[in-house]
Amino acid sequence: MLEAVYALGHATADQVHAEVAKTAAGVNITTVYRTLELLEELGLVTHAHLSHGSATFHAVTAEQHVHLVCRNCGEVAEMSPDLLTPLAEKLEKERAFLVDIGHVALFGLCGPCAAVA
Repeated sequence: MLEAVYALGHATADQVHAEVAKTAAGVNITTVYRTLELLEELGLVTHAHLSHGSATFHAVTAEQHVHLVCRNCGEVAEMSPDLLTPLAEKLEKERAFLVDIGHVALFGLCGPCAAVA
């Protein structure tokens, strides 16, 4: 299952299930959800809410990242957390609030979609 998450990049449990089913047809969706939950507890995957639907899972990398989600085509791009460092520092200083950068998703239009909008 971890291989499927790595291969897909950002994927819902249903997408992970479809990928795993290519090599292990007997795996059911409940097993996928339980395994993703376990992998998250182990710190190997994390999730973010990148749409109105299901959570999207991705592998934990050395550095967290901000998700840029195109509302038109659904493309998900990653940006350095440095993008939000000034905001995160301000929130910590003024509100004692620690931002979980890995769960941050900014929604808008990607370059190609903005060009035709």
